Amino acid sequence: MDSAPGQVFLADCPTRLAVEIIAEKWAVIVLFALSRQPRRPGELADLIGGISHKVLTQTLRRLQAYGLVERHAYAEAPPRVEYSLTSLGQTLVEPIKVLTDWARENGEAIVDFQEQNER
Repeated sequence: MDSAPGQVFLADCPTRLAVEIIAEKWAVIVLFALSRQPRRPGELADLIGGISHKVLTQTLRRLQAYGLVERHAYAEAPPRVEYSLTSLGQTLVEPIKVLTDWARENGEAIVDFQEQNER
């Protein structure tokens, strides 16, 4: 597909799909939380903070549907479930790291700008 300006907004453009995935509020945070090791839902909720179990479950299911996260249920009593990144999900770790670095470097400037414009 041609990447000319305007083309990235077409419904069938892969760029649009990528933006839709990462624009979901918790998606990038969940992906980054899974970047080092598989985790159980409770571990993820504790690590992330501020996310309800319902929203975490919805986010994990959406990321599974995109092929970025996989769910592994162990045949144990009590049942145990872990989530991990797929190979495709691993490809997002570096771009997320770049975005995180940008936020660390520029976050204070954004807050300063917002505070100046509240007056």
